[in-house]
Amino acid sequence: MALVTSRIRYDVGGGNAWRRFSEAVRAAALHDGVRSVCEPGGGARPLLDPDFVSAKGLEYVVLDISQAELDKAPASHTKVRADLMSPDLGGLGTYDLVFSQTLAEHLVDPVVFHRNVLRILRPGGRALHFFPTLYEPTMVLNRLLPESVTQQLLLWLQPRRQRGGKEEKFHAYYRWCRGPTARQHRRLESVGFEVEEYVGFFGHDYLFDLSLLHRAQFTLARALVRHPIPALTSAAYVVLRKPGATTRS
Repeated sequence: MALVTSRIRYDVGGGNAWRRFSEAVRAAALHDGVRSVCEPGGGARPLLDPDFVSAKGLEYVVLDISQAELDKAPASHTKVRADLMSPDLGGLGTYDLVFSQTLAEHLVDPVVFHRNVLRILRPGGRALHFFPTLYEPTMVLNRLLPESVTQQLLLWLQPRRQRGGKEEKFHAYYRWCRGPTARQHRRLESVGFEVEEYVGFFGHDYLFDLSLLHRAQFTLARALVRHPIPALTSAAYVVLRKPGATTRS
């Protein structure tokens, strides 16, 4: 089935996927008319740094359900404790750009989330989301196995995490977290968005400390970029647009 979208791209994942998304967010923030930006789930590690925000004169709202995480974010950012899974978004405001990084896979109800993102976007505004995807085998295991098991596997695969201290691991559901398939496009369009760009990535860094396996999976990743199978992406980001001309109150 043909995909109705302006741009579908594929690339090798790992650190490159994160860089590509970070660049896409910064490029979106530099669009004419973008003055207000919201990052749901930004918590302790907002993507945009204070110097970038200040230089571009942006209103940057970091939104999270955890006050403890918000307290770790730079003091220069506006911090709002709120839940985009809530039916009541009164007082949250509207924005020219909304983006999230590795938040979507933890959502119990992605329909509610995307509808609420649409609500807080101004007409013509954009939403960008970066997330790991099914059905890459590592992500499937992470979904199926108990948290205690996947946490131990992660520490075994990446022993450097132990040296840096234990990191909190949140349950992942991977609902609506897929590569650029026709079904995924229909899902996002059903909420009311236009899909402007969808970038799928093959390969990841979970095997970085196991050099032979790491090199082997990236050899496969490069082959998949040339002959893509959307269901086997390990991560993706999507650029969504709210229909209508950009307006401001």
